[in-house]
Amino acid sequence: MTKADLIEEVSRVVEMTRKDSEVIVEAIFDSVVRSLRAGDKIEIRGFGSFRTRQRQPRIGRNPKTGARVEVPPKRIPYFKPSKELKDLVNLSKGGEAAAEAAAPPAEAPAV
Repeated sequence: MTKADLIEEVSRVVEMTRKDSEVIVEAIFDSVVRSLRAGDKIEIRGFGSFRTRQRQPRIGRNPKTGARVEVPPKRIPYFKPSKELKDLVNLSKGGEAAAEAAAPPAEAPAV
């Protein structure tokens, strides 16, 4: 799914114009980026959490020349999905069959 697809989906579900939906999606993304830049953690219950992790400086190699290059320290964004999201993703068509196969069989009715 692309950003344009997401905007279309919001527009369809909320029955708004595409322009209004685009403003909403952009506002959400901008808020996430601003919070991560400030070092805040973002937690969306039932979906997951966003945070940044610090990468230490290191010595890398230029793959073309083989020369040593100093890679500076940096912060990288990190997403950790919630248990609910993991469960929902795993309940696909094939996942339902696997979940049913793993479930213990129901007892036969007494005759």
